[in-house]
Amino acid sequence: MQQKQQIGAGRTSDASFVQIDHLTKRFDEVAAVDDVSIDIEKGEIFALLGSSGCGKSTLLRMLAGFETPTQGHVYLDGVDISTMPPYERPINMMFQSYALFPHLTVFQNIAFGLERDKMPKDKIAERVEAMLNIVQLKPYAKRKPHQLSGGQQQRVALARCLAKSPKLLLLDEPLGALDRKLREQTQFELVNIIKKVGVTCVMVTHDQEEAMIMADRIAVMQEGRFLQVGRPGEIYETPNCLFVAGFIGDVNLFKGTVEVDEADHVVIGSPECQHFVSHGITGTVGMEVSIALRPEKICLQETEPTLEDRELAAEHGHNCTRGTIDGVAYFGKFTLFHVRLDSGKVIKATRENVARHEDKQLVRGQSVFAWWDGSDVVVLTS
Repeated sequence: MQQKQQIGAGRTSDASFVQIDHLTKRFDEVAAVDDVSIDIEKGEIFALLGSSGCGKSTLLRMLAGFETPTQGHVYLDGVDISTMPPYERPINMMFQSYALFPHLTVFQNIAFGLERDKMPKDKIAERVEAMLNIVQLKPYAKRKPHQLSGGQQQRVALARCLAKSPKLLLLDEPLGALDRKLREQTQFELVNIIKKVGVTCVMVTHDQEEAMIMADRIAVMQEGRFLQVGRPGEIYETPNCLFVAGFIGDVNLFKGTVEVDEADHVVIGSPECQHFVSHGITGTVGMEVSIALRPEKICLQETEPTLEDRELAAEHGHNCTRGTIDGVAYFGKFTLFHVRLDSGKVIKATRENVARHEDKQLVRGQSVFAWWDGSDVVVLTS
């Protein structure tokens, strides 16, 4: 077992670089952040994800020093910074608006913080040149912000934050001001720059796709608490509650009752079909549960699936139901189908468009069978 060493003000830690320890922030009687704890590793990009009012921005502001915790502590590299003023923290924050100085050039914007720290001019020039190279803006050094695109302005703001070599970088909705196509392109650029510099980063976003693309780990927040923390694939494939399942991506939810409860599988009855789940759950026979099933896990076909199509466990009609296609939407890389089941429930299913021209296309009004694998079913009890 790895030994923990004593650091900071009586705080013990292992390899964690940022430690949020039972942090709470109350405004009057309302807890905007409610007793949250998390350890963040050095060099990690950690995303706080949630809808408006969930407490993610308040938590970020406590890390920056703009809000004082009601309770709890924040440790950075072993030092308790909970009551340290913002200007003394080795932290830089990039705001959604970028907050560039319109009368200064790109070079001068990046150099601003270094000049305030009274760094020698030759060292400033050297550092700014390095930043311009990293963000690939050296040809634009003499331009003013209004002469740049939104994506270029975003990179200038990032370079200004990184120029002072902060131990922690905070990003507040970093790409919210960009249009969708530019945002998708910039997400990868931003990650590459952060990883190249090696700075630890905590970002706030309400955009689930942005969090999935950029973050090493994600904390899904609701009402000031962490509902689930994990890697993007873990959050998406194994949500731990109904809110997380519905908030991350599209999902089909079924209500059912546990009919068979074995160590290696369960069977759950619902109005749509019997669901065979190829793993055990923490539950009992007769327990009411919810079933989460992602649209891309559902197969649609005109004829009833055979055992060659489905796993053996579905032999007796498990994980298979019938319906009629109510709607079809083509999105280029995939097609989305709305299927009204015989029970009356409407589910979503997607099909990847691998070939340019498919021989058989499913159309609105067509009767289909919908089926899925037992390993793709997630059973939720809360």
